[in-house]
Amino acid sequence: MEFNKISILPLLYFTILQGFSQEILTKQQALKITLEHNFGIKIANNNIEVAKNNSSIYNSGFLPTASISSGANFRSDNQTINRQDGTSVSIDNAETKSYNASVNLNYIIFDGLGRKYNYQQLKETYNLTELQAKQTIENTYLQLFTTYFQIARLSQNKANLKEALSISKGRLLRAKYQFQYGQSTKLELLNAEVDVNNDSITLISARQQLSNAKRSLNVILGVEQNVNYNVDTEVYFNKMMNLEDLLQKTIANNSTLKQNEINIAISEFNIKINKSNYLPSLGLNTAYGWNKSENPATSFLAGSTSNGLNAGLSLSWNIFDGGSTKTRVANSKIALENQQILLEEQKVTIQNTLKNAWGDYQNQLFILKAQEKNVVTNQNNFDRSTERYKLGQITSIEFRQAQMNLINSKTAFNNAKFDAKLIELQLLQLSGDILNVSF
Repeated sequence: MEFNKISILPLLYFTILQGFSQEILTKQQALKITLEHNFGIKIANNNIEVAKNNSSIYNSGFLPTASISSGANFRSDNQTINRQDGTSVSIDNAETKSYNASVNLNYIIFDGLGRKYNYQQLKETYNLTELQAKQTIENTYLQLFTTYFQIARLSQNKANLKEALSISKGRLLRAKYQFQYGQSTKLELLNAEVDVNNDSITLISARQQLSNAKRSLNVILGVEQNVNYNVDTEVYFNKMMNLEDLLQKTIANNSTLKQNEINIAISEFNIKINKSNYLPSLGLNTAYGWNKSENPATSFLAGSTSNGLNAGLSLSWNIFDGGSTKTRVANSKIALENQQILLEEQKVTIQNTLKNAWGDYQNQLFILKAQEKNVVTNQNNFDRSTERYKLGQITSIEFRQAQMNLINSKTAFNNAKFDAKLIELQLLQLSGDILNVSF
């Protein structure tokens, strides 16, 4: 399995930051910035590097170990020697010097296949880390576009509220003129003023929610940027396959299930690693050494020098270790069984989640179509109410009701559209397809 980091040229990144502060931050631009600067993705990439280092041949135990050692010793004594003929000799500060150096090589020829299985386990751990990084990116995709579409939702809702305020201000101006010329009561004017105030408060609140959402998006992007940029409010739905095909795709590609399958492989290797302790271990050790000594006059030898090669084999077999190996093997088998049970549980849970999301998605698409029709109906009703209001055929309260019906229907349609898209994103993540689609 290969995982490639996505890089962006610094010039492109600078251009994007300069551009989206005043223009539209597209989905593609947001995705590029996130893949380069998101904190979670950076950590995931670093974890991959650590796993890659751990799975290399240098961490496997297959290579020999070599070392160089050397030393020097000095000794000064006051010595007295008594001979057999009764004479004696005394020497003050008798010096003894010795020097040594050696090159050592050690290699384990056979260790019960433990290092072989450990090396394979490290490879699987690397694959697991890659899958974890992939899942991190999938979650970041979902988080990014959930926040992005939330900003788009709030932007369109704000536009609707801005339109409502404009209509209410026009109605207030009309009410002022009518009151001045005695064509309406003070109550009509006060109602219009209250509606303008309420619409202003709602719009201010919507603007604050929009600014907060943009700051949340900045955290996901991994950059600090002013919140005066706009986003693309267009929503495109992907063509989804039927439920059965989607279920099969989920079982084959879901990141959580794939990770659990690798955990099962790791557990199987763990059993083999523990069983390797039942077998003997054979090692080779060899060294080339040099030694030299300089002795005082009291010594039989004035000095000596030696060098040469020595080598040997060592065989060890732990026939009985008190049952600790047997215990580890038994526990590792139980751990494997738990991983297998967990995989089955995750399959049931994810399938259930997918079915629920699929049902919600189909229901939301129906609601979207119904809300779209409601917008058309309420727009026609509002247009007719506007003409009748200008002609004095309906009251301001009836006009206000038509206005609110239109705004509410637009908001409901807007919410239904983005709710459907968010459910679609959840389906894409569950099926392992979220990284393969365009937004």
